[in-house]
Amino acid sequence: MSVENLLKRAADLGLAHGAFGALTTYRTGGVARGFLTIETREQLTTLGAELAACERITVLGNGSNMLVADGEYDGLVVHLGESFSTLTISPTNQGRTAVTIGAALDLPIAARRIAESGLTGFEWAVGVPGTIGGAVTMNAGGHGSDMAAAVTSVELWRIDEQQFADVDAENLHFGYRSSAIGPRDIVLSATILLREGVAQVSKEQLKEIVRWRREHQPGGSNAGSVFRNPPNESAGSIIERCGLKGHRIGTAHVSEKHANFIQADEQGNSSDVRALIRFVHDEVLRREGIDLLTEIRFVGFDE
Repeated sequence: MSVENLLKRAADLGLAHGAFGALTTYRTGGVARGFLTIETREQLTTLGAELAACERITVLGNGSNMLVADGEYDGLVVHLGESFSTLTISPTNQGRTAVTIGAALDLPIAARRIAESGLTGFEWAVGVPGTIGGAVTMNAGGHGSDMAAAVTSVELWRIDEQQFADVDAENLHFGYRSSAIGPRDIVLSATILLREGVAQVSKEQLKEIVRWRREHQPGGSNAGSVFRNPPNESAGSIIERCGLKGHRIGTAHVSEKHANFIQADEQGNSSDVRALIRFVHDEVLRREGIDLLTEIRFVGFDE
């Protein structure tokens, strides 16, 4: 089924459609042929066959780890609405507390709500600009922890199987900035297990994390760390050692504040960002012999 036919089918449900690249944190890139906002699980069931028939689907959260190509993306973008932003706290019999978080909820909001409830172990997430869905998919982390440290299970919609699935942590195969969740899976919620803490102590930790990130990382149009850290060294230190801070290609430049961040100018384009990422990778490989791997998800590029 074509994207256009799916959109006609979805129109009866009042689902939205719109831009693509402008919704990412780079704020660069083009539009999509189709853009759906899913508001309920029932809508997934209703559109199951049509979604499965779409060859190219991209699931979009906050777009904080994504670079969208300029021009039109020849596919469908699926975005989860506000109904997937819930947070439910359920004490367990093991002295821990289970927290089930909707995939569309922002990590900083989840971290603050959890801290206020007197639970500890998720404070690190206040500095990560993505959603729970994206964080689980890439096993996002920072400040000494990551999603794998707390996740017990994830609820998915399997696009091709047209069914819901509850997947426990051991079958998610978490790795460094990776998991077994595929591009044809839509994360709907994640359940994490936390321990009792002291709300005020957690709030102070949140403040310190936010302060540190503001001091050491740039704002503006970027997608956070571009490259994964190789074993026992930071990618930012390697790039800085190669003298690449401030290096510019067109409308993109390597941040002067943190060398593993690439900034896009206002009204910039994704082609320049992509070219600069490739240039930095190649220069580091030439000078240091280190093959840096990217954390960024590239959407709509030919290669």
